[in-house]
Amino acid sequence: MSASHATVGSRSNRAVLLTVTCLGQFMVLLDNTIVGAALPDMQHRLHTQLTGLQWIVDAYVLLVAMLLLSGGVFADRFGRKRVYLTGVAVFTAASLVCSLAPSVGWLIVGRVLQGIGAAALAPASLALLAAAHPVPQERMKAIGMWAGFSGIGLAAGPVAGGVLTDAFGWPAIFLVNLPIGAVLLVVGLRHLGESRNPSAPAIDVPGTVLSVLTVGAVTYGLIEGGARGWTSPVILGSFAAAVILLAAFVAVESRRSAPMLPLGLFRQRLFTVSNTAMAVVGFALMGSSFFFSQFFVYVQGSSILRAGLQTLPLSLAMVIVSPYTGRLAARYGFRIVVTTGLALAGLGLLGLGMVHADTGYGSVWWRLGLAGVGFALTMSPLTGAAIQAVSPQEGGLASGISSTTRQIGAVLGVAVLGAVVRSRQSGGASLENGLNSAFLAAGAVALVTAVFTGLWLARSTPAEGSGVPRRSTEPDAIVTSGKASVGSLN
Repeated sequence: MSASHATVGSRSNRAVLLTVTCLGQFMVLLDNTIVGAALPDMQHRLHTQLTGLQWIVDAYVLLVAMLLLSGGVFADRFGRKRVYLTGVAVFTAASLVCSLAPSVGWLIVGRVLQGIGAAALAPASLALLAAAHPVPQERMKAIGMWAGFSGIGLAAGPVAGGVLTDAFGWPAIFLVNLPIGAVLLVVGLRHLGESRNPSAPAIDVPGTVLSVLTVGAVTYGLIEGGARGWTSPVILGSFAAAVILLAAFVAVESRRSAPMLPLGLFRQRLFTVSNTAMAVVGFALMGSSFFFSQFFVYVQGSSILRAGLQTLPLSLAMVIVSPYTGRLAARYGFRIVVTTGLALAGLGLLGLGMVHADTGYGSVWWRLGLAGVGFALTMSPLTGAAIQAVSPQEGGLASGISSTTRQIGAVLGVAVLGAVVRSRQSGGASLENGLNSAFLAAGAVALVTAVFTGLWLARSTPAEGSGVPRRSTEPDAIVTSGKASVGSLN
């Protein structure tokens, strides 16, 4: 009888842990996309231009992208519960800073802090799940639900942002995080158990700092180039600094015994191709999504609420199709599914590039839906391909790198496509023409990458050992995490 009560108690604790970690991940991913719907209201109330809007989005995504890998190691070393709850606290406090921001500068500061909190919260939540589910099958189900909440968060962002902004103004999209964060802190303190890995490697501080500075320098040049002039000393200096910092990063990582990013993994063609394609997915998806609300509001005259609802076909398509992509990849292979997805996404974005102010929504929704189906077909198979390219012990690291490359692509997508719009407007084009050019550029990049994956993204057997240092030192968690990702393809 006591064993039965223990089992029930254990299941109850796991249910609470699953709820807490999934809700935390939902909050993080929601903030990736909820801001897009509020950008027109931010621009009006904060009196900012396109450059300011780009920084509001990229300040968050940049910090998440570059701190994600280190956040996982930090959780292993100092305690997953501690790091998770610290991330929740920082993220929640930063949301309050954002909601009270009197200027764009303060809002960007808040977004930076949100990114730091998210980079601690997200990997720690997954590590907590893995530690609490030692049985592989149970762990796979838990991670699958965690990933599902990630997709729901991404999909719900534009609609939730439109509703909240239309009703209460843009600060509401950040205030909504406060009660969620408070609940997570109270429940987490009472019910989450602590776990850590005493043999976790040291945090790669030089690699982390250099990676943030490198991508930050490139992003600064791309965002500010249109306003300051592409040949201005500051912009040329930022690009030159990025090259130097990148060289320093490669030199440092190649000499460390436990680097943040083991460069030897990129000797596997499947790993390199899958991560390149994942960066393009982030580039095209986040870069184009950044402009959806602005297009509907400024070009077609929609309200902010209606604009949020008008983006729903893309979100719904991703939510509906994503659960089936694993089985499709298992049946037809990574190459066919990913290439088809990139082609559909590219065609959908090209179609959006041909939408004008007087185009009826009946001719718009299916283009968004087509792009959404395409993006949904790419993400899980590309992560699975990256994991399959390396040894089982490196599966968790490969999955983390795949997420990081997608986020880096997202940062660059907002920066590059924003530069396209600004350049077109500087040449005398209207906002409508500038946005059309951005969508066409994103679609063209996706189609070119579809050709690339069609030629080079081939199945391969997992490497027995890549001979590179491993950042993560929890073999059981890594193997199961890898199985979960690959298992979703079976």
